[in-house]
Amino acid sequence: MESRLETVCRICGLDAGEVRFDEYGSPLYVICECCGCESGVEDGNAAAVRRQRGSWIGDGAPWCKPKARPADWDLSRQLSSIPPGWR
Repeated sequence: MESRLETVCRICGLDAGEVRFDEYGSPLYVICECCGCESGVEDGNAAAVRRQRGSWIGDGAPWCKPKARPADWDLSRQLSSIPPGWR
């Protein structure tokens, strides 16, 4: 059986290893260090995710916690980590 735990931010694709949605799909209300979105609040459906992502990218894709940003961070590479259903 495949695990349904979600650790990737639906908005920006960051995978910090923190579980955002449990195996039942329930949100754990984790705030993303990159885009600042909270799981279960701004990412409840695909349309909301796309709107939020567009807004974040339109603002220059700023990091919520700049000190957490890796030196080799690449926006395109991170966005490619977003699960297909949330792209």
